Amino acid sequence: MTVRQLIEEKSEDFTSSERKLSAALLADYPFAGLEPIQTLASKTSVSSPSISRFITKLGFSGYQDFQQSLIAELKEGQKSPVDLHETRRGFQGAFLEGFMSRASQLLDETTQIISESQFDQVCQALARENRSIYLIGGRMSDVVSQYLARHLRQFRPKVYHIPSDPEIWPEYLLRMKPKDILFVCDFRRYQRSLELLAEKAHKQRNAQIILMTDTWLSPIAKHASDVLPVPIDSGTIWDSYTAGLALAEALVTRITEANWQQTKDRIEAWDAVRLNLGDPSDDI
Repeated sequence: MTVRQLIEEKSEDFTSSERKLSAALLADYPFAGLEPIQTLASKTSVSSPSISRFITKLGFSGYQDFQQSLIAELKEGQKSPVDLHETRRGFQGAFLEGFMSRASQLLDETTQIISESQFDQVCQALARENRSIYLIGGRMSDVVSQYLARHLRQFRPKVYHIPSDPEIWPEYLLRMKPKDILFVCDFRRYQRSLELLAEKAHKQRNAQIILMTDTWLSPIAKHASDVLPVPIDSGTIWDSYTAGLALAEALVTRITEANWQQTKDRIEAWDAVRLNLGDPSDDI
């Protein structure tokens, strides 16, 4: 469990000063927690002894133990396939069966990490037609954002997938209006360019950032109103996007089924103007 998850899990038991401290830690996570305890105390107006008691309440032996945990999270978030090869666990028995079993575990873990209320909140935001939606992902994770964009277009207008070339990004930034949504998929080995894009969209265009990331959390999380962390550790040299794709499917299915008449009308209108590009199925 990450430090962020510990804080969120125990938040109901916090005192007023601990709530103020937790808000400061989560607002600039994980970097606020890597500062000296005196600096954190000065910034939050919470005494060093109170911070120490807060850290103990989270289950750490002391501030150093707390910081080491944060550092370990940062290192996990930067691991490459070469690094993962050294620690891969492998599967007992048949490979395919073991791989699929692990993929199933990732799906189960996702439902424990993302609450139903958080899921519904994101669905409601993506369903609002008065807001444009812009989607983008990283080197590999962009496939998830493209999948989500293609399906959302079947339900509603004003859905734009942003190309990977940063030279084109200013055009999309300038299009964004306040409260438009930038949906970003960013998994470990996080891309600095995506972080800068999200920061500009949030601060300069007043866009709402929705982030799909892993359980170590992309730095984009500090700009996001909604963070959807999914487990990706497959136990092999490659991270798995199984849970991310399943979550994208769940979002689309929930939105379209909850607004079926709108979806039906949109698909019928879309099909009515679809160009015949020679698909053999069109002649059957």
